[in-house]
Amino acid sequence: MISRRDFLQVGMAASALYGAGGFGNWSRLAAQQALTQDQLLQFDTTGNVTLMHITDVHAQLKPVWFREPEINLGVGGAKGLPPHVTGAAFRAMFGIEDGSADAYALTYDDFTALAQEYGRMGGLDRVATVLKAIRADRPDALLLDGGDTWQGSYSALQSNGQDMVNVMNALGVEAMTSHWEFTLGIDRVTEIVESLPFPFLGANIFDAEWNEPAYEPYKMFERGGVQVAVIGQAFPYMPIANPGWMFPGLSFGVRQERIAEVVQEVRDNGAECVVLLSHNGFDVDRKLAADVDGIDIILTGHTHDAIPEPVLVNKTHLIASGSHGKFISRIDLDVQGGEVKEVKHKLIPIFSDVITPDPDVAALIDAERAPHEAAMSEVIGKTDSLLYRRGNFNGTWDDLICNALIEEREADIALSPGFRWGASVLPGQDITREDIFNATAMSYPNAYRSEMTGETLHLILEDVADNLFNPDPYYQQGGDMVRVGGMGYRIDVTKPQGERITEMTLLKSGELLDPAKTYVVAGWASVNEGTEGPPIWDVVENHIKRQGTVSVEPNKSVNVVNG
Repeated sequence: MISRRDFLQVGMAASALYGAGGFGNWSRLAAQQALTQDQLLQFDTTGNVTLMHITDVHAQLKPVWFREPEINLGVGGAKGLPPHVTGAAFRAMFGIEDGSADAYALTYDDFTALAQEYGRMGGLDRVATVLKAIRADRPDALLLDGGDTWQGSYSALQSNGQDMVNVMNALGVEAMTSHWEFTLGIDRVTEIVESLPFPFLGANIFDAEWNEPAYEPYKMFERGGVQVAVIGQAFPYMPIANPGWMFPGLSFGVRQERIAEVVQEVRDNGAECVVLLSHNGFDVDRKLAADVDGIDIILTGHTHDAIPEPVLVNKTHLIASGSHGKFISRIDLDVQGGEVKEVKHKLIPIFSDVITPDPDVAALIDAERAPHEAAMSEVIGKTDSLLYRRGNFNGTWDDLICNALIEEREADIALSPGFRWGASVLPGQDITREDIFNATAMSYPNAYRSEMTGETLHLILEDVADNLFNPDPYYQQGGDMVRVGGMGYRIDVTKPQGERITEMTLLKSGELLDPAKTYVVAGWASVNEGTEGPPIWDVVENHIKRQGTVSVEPNKSVNVVNG
């Protein structure tokens, strides 16, 4: 963990000496001097097995700004538990000092000010340096990728994921699972999987026609004289959250009984340590850990949570390693007599101004980006506002996208999907084409324009809300709440489906939506095949060019009760 020993002390010292909210080069240099690479990587090696986990990189090869969520509500038994704690409550729970490096990395408060002090995070060349340091200490450390790796940037879209494949191969990944990978289309996924030097795991993916496993369910590794089984669990709700027509013939699902069977199989085959490499999302994995015996470690992904300590459920340790390359988790295990006796964990923050880039991986990244650099670096406009996406409800990136949809597509109401991926842009910065693609780069980008009744809009919002706030995690099948423009509403997250959304209001008139009346609605990322309209990045680029400098007002159109 990073918050309760030497690293917390470093962060506290930086805050005390230089102030929590200092701007400019002087305070940023001071913060960099207080943090050192050796301190970030310090670890008291334990046991005989080391795991390294990275997940939800979303094709971010270079360092980024990424603001953690302000609102991350838990429902049912998850209310008030990690990861459903944010800001000051999160810092209190984990003993994190306000204004510290930890506070910047793990919470949202004062993000713009702290970003000026501590700089960008991530960058796979910096990740490579961390991995090499861990391997120097534990040469047979096992690197596992939790998926959402090949999608989310301009260069990944243009190269059909090949840039990410090449760089992750260079990092020495030894197994991965998946989610957005399948939005490249089944033919491309098959092509890449057949080329990988490591297994693409998915115990819960079946051939729908033959009802047989479609991918390797697990891989056995010998590490430190220990038999380690790594079971892959791909995102269970692919045909619901993403276009099923892109991966026909495949069937997904949590498949709890199947996972229990595979756990038993690997135990019968001599596994002394069982690791679930999962893209379920944290709450789904928490329930799975409670219901399935025999899993020692769940390396969880999908919901982008960064938690500085493992969450223990029965005898299973859940490890959440964040997103966008901001963190690497190191987990040392002491495995004796077929049992995990001790788990030691550190969530390592990748401060890009502190960690020296690995020169070979840096050169590879630059080579992968070179064909696209001119297009990516073109300045489209500026922002006066912090642009961010992450959070249960509207973020400023999606507010900007909704504004663009309403104006460019001449709509009354705009809908933007509740994606969790998308790097931030600081106030006062240029907005480049790369920035726009970091929030929009995907393979079904068409911006539709259609007519919907008030009743239909209510059904859409209720359906998405149930995907997010159903008290049974196995029914939480989507991302965050759909973002809305031109419309406000009230949501009570404790109500059952069909009763959560009320007071839907058209902002330009202040009138309640009429269930029988038709409204012009613009949106993007429809899962329906053949959706027509310009790609969303063109819509957003045209809007920003017209504005010159964009300013996104605080969004007060969503009234959350009982959250």
